[in-house]
Amino acid sequence: MSKNLTNLAPWQTLEQHSKEIQPVHLREFFAKDPARAEKMTLSACDWLFDYSKNRITEETLDLLIELAEAAEVPQAIERMFAGEKINTTEGRAVLHTALRNRSNRPILVDGEDVMPKVNAVLDKMAVFCEKVRAGKWLGQTGKPIRNIVNIGIGGSDLGPVMAYESLKPYTQRDLTVRFVSNVDGTHFAEAIRDLNAEETLFIVASKTFTTQETMTNAESAKTWLLEQLGCGEEAVAKHFVAISTNTEAVAAFGIDAQNNTFEFWDWVGGRYSLPSAIGLALMLAIGNENFIALLEGYHAMDEHFRKTPLRENMPTLLALLGIWDVNFLGCNSRAVLPYDQYLSRFAAYFQQAEMESNGKYVTLDGEPVSWATCPVIWGEPGTNGQHAFYQLLHQGTQIIPCDFIGFAKSQNPLSDHQAKLIANLFAQAEALAMGKTPEEVRAEGVAEELVTHKTFPGNRPSNMLLAEKLTPATLGSLLALYEHKIFVQGVIWGVNSFDQWGVELGKVLAKKILTELTEEAEPPLDHDASTTQLVRWWRENR
Repeated sequence: MSKNLTNLAPWQTLEQHSKEIQPVHLREFFAKDPARAEKMTLSACDWLFDYSKNRITEETLDLLIELAEAAEVPQAIERMFAGEKINTTEGRAVLHTALRNRSNRPILVDGEDVMPKVNAVLDKMAVFCEKVRAGKWLGQTGKPIRNIVNIGIGGSDLGPVMAYESLKPYTQRDLTVRFVSNVDGTHFAEAIRDLNAEETLFIVASKTFTTQETMTNAESAKTWLLEQLGCGEEAVAKHFVAISTNTEAVAAFGIDAQNNTFEFWDWVGGRYSLPSAIGLALMLAIGNENFIALLEGYHAMDEHFRKTPLRENMPTLLALLGIWDVNFLGCNSRAVLPYDQYLSRFAAYFQQAEMESNGKYVTLDGEPVSWATCPVIWGEPGTNGQHAFYQLLHQGTQIIPCDFIGFAKSQNPLSDHQAKLIANLFAQAEALAMGKTPEEVRAEGVAEELVTHKTFPGNRPSNMLLAEKLTPATLGSLLALYEHKIFVQGVIWGVNSFDQWGVELGKVLAKKILTELTEEAEPPLDHDASTTQLVRWWRENR
């Protein structure tokens, strides 16, 4: 969308409409329409989406759909799936959907169908993973690989970590899988502390094979391996594989660049790359069949998003409700609250996906925005969060919309654990929406001086996403749901959801400061007074 977003008629009508909605409590909405929940529930791709606890009416939804149409969301969807270079600041197509295109329909980039390459990499991954999982990949001393350490950062780490934790019931438990991302040496040291080098395989995931954190950890891994094995660099080829496009750098590191490098492409953004070779550690853990089921789940939601009218389109509705909360109700934060311990890294994953995508202050044409864009995304699994930050959700001065995620069945059906978990899930959403009035508190015999303390204002919006069970397929469709939500919001806000220039300045400055920290004699320091003082402090105390 252009810099004139606020001049669109639907936007201006929504601003007026929001003034009418603000004083109305969710209790009133439900009281006025007994069929509200049924009307505001949608099912797709094995997910039930109940959005009735949002501060909206049918008119709100109609206006939001008009806004999406005025912002040309349907056309943007087609452009993305068609392989057009919608990442305009980098001149790239945006085709993470091709990675899970199970229909295998041709997808063209610069006139070339990318699907043969996608399928070839998936096949190569499957052959490799089966060899490792079957104990047929042997290390330098002839022992089979039993430990996998994935070295990456950002999208090369957050996605695989999240999916591995989410799908742990589907993993081959005699394989140890760990992840190293932080350049802090502690992360690497703790990851390999109890591992046998003879049985350890490292996956180095870096598109350019130059990422500072990743390559620092990779070099430390190489040093550790060779010291433990007491042999020369020939061992690297049997204990390292790469996910990269820089085969020259891969070969220089000592990895068999032809056979043990897994390719991905510049039309795959890091935070959307889990279905690519970046998911190699995950495929090793869960096997090819389960990995393909994950891709099938992604693809099902992709097709729903591509083909379904906006009013019944789950990612679009999720996006529009977020637009409503941010831009018209003034909510600058959103909590993502999965009621499943296996989704413990889900919120962290979508912190990156959403905040790196839409945390922008200029439009596609380089003009400053005059409207709010991405909210702060955060969260933890239930019920732990209830004993941590839900106090603020219920009685804090900020209204923080919530996305609740839950499942009918547990992967570990112990006693009545799941019933208690889901009871808490439903109760929290109800309490946030309906609250508790002073009159209800007094009716319980509470002393008058405590009435305000025990009153809950309610009227705090939430979405509810439910599926039967957390499986590879339902995880895939859930991830695609949020990816497309992010895309729709970026289209409406008029920002490029697929670049991340905001991470560059710190990297450039860090390289300069690193030299200043490590030179024997203090070099000339050209910083602000605070940074100069900090550099000198470290040099004195290192």
